[in-house]
Amino acid sequence: MTTRILPAVGDPEAARVIATLLSQLPGAEPAAAVADSTFLLEMLGRLATESIEELPEVVLVHERIGPLPALELIREVALRFPAVGVVLVTSDASPALFSAAMDSGARGLIGLPLAYEELAARVQAAAQWSVGVRRHLGRGPELPTGPGGKVVTVTGAKGGVGATFAAVQFALAAAAAGRRTALVDMDLQAGDVGSYLDVQFRRSIADLAGIQDISPRVLQDAVYDDRTGLALLLAPADGERGEEVDDRAARHVIAALRARYEVVVIDCGTQVTGANAAAVETADVAVLVTTPDVVAVRAAKRMVRMWERLQVRKAEDTAMLVNRWSKNTEIQPSLIEKITKTRAVRTPVPAAFKELQAVVDAGRVQDLDNRSTVKQALWAVAGELGLLTAPEAPGAPGAAAPAEQPGAAVAVRASGPVARLRGGDRGALGPWLRRGREG
Repeated sequence: MTTRILPAVGDPEAARVIATLLSQLPGAEPAAAVADSTFLLEMLGRLATESIEELPEVVLVHERIGPLPALELIREVALRFPAVGVVLVTSDASPALFSAAMDSGARGLIGLPLAYEELAARVQAAAQWSVGVRRHLGRGPELPTGPGGKVVTVTGAKGGVGATFAAVQFALAAAAAGRRTALVDMDLQAGDVGSYLDVQFRRSIADLAGIQDISPRVLQDAVYDDRTGLALLLAPADGERGEEVDDRAARHVIAALRARYEVVVIDCGTQVTGANAAAVETADVAVLVTTPDVVAVRAAKRMVRMWERLQVRKAEDTAMLVNRWSKNTEIQPSLIEKITKTRAVRTPVPAAFKELQAVVDAGRVQDLDNRSTVKQALWAVAGELGLLTAPEAPGAPGAAAPAEQPGAAVAVRASGPVARLRGGDRGALGPWLRRGREG
């Protein structure tokens, strides 16, 4: 999300310093400083006449602004333009002035001399408040959910089902749609996101563990900005360092990423740890990837049950993605949905590894041809999950549709894989499988 910032500074030297620091803020779009309160109010009035969307998210008011005193100006802006977050810049950071600024309608106070970390934190807080007000008023554009961007976790029911590949494609789809996207590798001991994108970077998520207040600059140092447009936060190269990332650290990292990016895709691997359990718990969407075979379906049910026992996520709140599907597969998505009590996404991913082998072996999955049926399916799922700016509605021109409705009823052979599922999971699958056979 881009944050538009309008400084109101009467002192030319102070205006220069503020402009320099604002230009370093990630995602910031600072305007030229206005020199007096009269011009500021006139400018905001003109912008508001056009549309509330034209107003900047943040206005910085310097203590030496005139002719209106700073607190009077803050009160005027807060009353006339309530969707703008106002921050006071002052050399007097006393509790008395802080209280007076809050009473006037300021959203924060920054002490002089300016420090980058404090400026970034106050601007970010004011911008988030402004975005929330505009969403509440219903006059803003489509905005990220929650207090920031949308977080999606991708977990594999077992190793080898294609969770990492799916996570990478979801992130690439969101970035291609013009959304600021971060891809996080939270498979802490065996993460392969870097291998899929041919990226090596000295920093990892482990470098953020133990940091209580992750500022934009600290986060930027740990993130690799890839040519694909993705911001990558990789798993540590030394797997044992994964133990440094506990659930508390994971929550702090996710909160920092959510505040900065519109979409955050997290590859959680196939094992439940404190860190990825926290990610699944706090995610807006949790995707569980499986394949239509007996072992993988049992693993998916086992994972869902574990999440429920740990109170991480309910089965019905989990999106099931079926990978390597074909219309001849005996275990169809509808049956997996019933067995696991999750909700299957509408688009299954076809079994077509030949399309992927060259780019996977080269570590360049971003170069996968647009004609690939696997890529088309995964990008369609990204649209279903709300990761694209304007996902095509089903049936819209150009929207891909599977050749056959996933989960269509099929005949069940007495000795086939569906029948094999009956004997597993302590008999819990029997009733569902009988219904599948009757259907």
